[in-house]
Order: sequence, then C-alpha cells, then structure tokens
Amino acid sequence: MREPAPATRTGASADGGMVVVDTPVWSVALRRKAGDLSAREQAITHALANLVREGRAQIMGVVRQEVLSGIREAKKFERLREYFRAFDDPRLNVADYEEAAHMHNRCRSRGIAGSAIDFLICAVAERRNWQIFTTDADFERYGNVLALKLYAAS
Repeated sequence: MREPAPATRTGASADGGMVVVDTPVWSVALRRKAGDLSAREQAITHALANLVREGRAQIMGVVRQEVLSGIREAKKFERLREYFRAFDDPRLNVADYEEAAHMHNRCRSRGIAGSAIDFLICAVAERRNWQIFTTDADFERYGNVLALKLYAAS
C-alpha cells in the first residue's frame, strides 16, 4: 500500500472548494471579543468571514454542538444558535463513520491518538475533497499519516 501524501496547507485562494471549519476557529471568531484577539486570531477571524461570505464554510453537527456547549448566557446561546442555523450540515452516511474509524486505526497504529470527532472531520473532508480549517495542531500530526488538505488563513 502506498503511503499517503502528507497534509498540505492551502491558502485562501488555492482551490475555491468547500472548507469544513473546526471548533477552535468558530470559537475564536464567535465566542471571543474582537479587542482581545491576537494578530493571528484576527487573521483567522478574517479568513473565516471570507469563507462564509464566499459560501465555502461548512459546519458539521458535532462542531456546532461543541461550539454551543458551555455557553452559560441564554441570549448568547440563542444568538449563536440562530447564526449557525444559516448553515446546512453536510449529510453524513455510514461510509463517513467507517472511514473515520479506519483513519483512527491507521493513526493509532503509528502512535497518533485523536478524538472520534477529529477523525470524523478528517473523513468528511477527505471523502468530499474539502479542506479543513483548524488551529488544532493534532491535525498536523494526523496529516503525517492521512492525506489531509489543511486550510491556512493568509
């Protein structure tokens, strides 16, 4: 079996395809005050805004749940819930879950552990030829085993 190509980081203008956005990116953009953001976090927020404007940002139900979890203020929860309702979740099927498990097993056999949600994100992106926009360094490690396309804020 041929080894997959390592994860690649593609920039904002790389291919114009869809981008599944991970929890930490949504959290920086929607749960933090703009004045508290570092220059890198501002670039991430700007890149996400562009993806949303272009209609390329995708959110998965498990990510929606993670972002909304832990919001104590009811009004803020409702505001974010309404915001996310503008996004349709990609329809998942059995093959997505099976591929996520396969990816988990491949990484685990190489000593790389990860969460079920992370591997589901990887599977959905890989099966649809989408990029993944995340700040989670675990995805770089997964990319040593899996052929991921990681989106880079530029």
